Amino acid sequence: MPQIIETVDVSVPVSVAYNQWTQFEEFPKFLDEVESIQQVTDTLTEWKVSVAGVERTFEANITEQHSDERVAWNSTGGEVDHAGVVTFHKLADTETRVTVQLDWEPKGLLEKLGSAVGVGGHAVKKDLKNFKEYIESAEHPDGAWRGDVQA
Repeated sequence: MPQIIETVDVSVPVSVAYNQWTQFEEFPKFLDEVESIQQVTDTLTEWKVSVAGVERTFEANITEQHSDERVAWNSTGGEVDHAGVVTFHKLADTETRVTVQLDWEPKGLLEKLGSAVGVGGHAVKKDLKNFKEYIESAEHPDGAWRGDVQA
């Protein structure tokens, strides 16, 4: 499985970055390939994405979540096989490092070729840049979920 690790520093407190990241239904505002996400339960989400014009759906299960620290997930069904974690690191009172680690299984020739030349890493880097612009321009996060999910 290819692994992608990307990091961005955002000029907001760690709680603001984390709170925005817990609002999965808002991801289409800053994740280019995400068309929609439905929060089914506290730990289950349904995703619809479009990658290179190919639409895919899948479910993702939150496997671990700790306020202001991390959110981990894995896909549980559908057309996408992946797992990941996003971590939040306080650098200063108004500066946070956000790191995404994503393990995924490319399907089909196009995805395998894209993986070989690092297209996935570029997409994650661009999405983190979009997240930075979104959260730094917002007056506050779109909401927050401060619950805890033990691994």
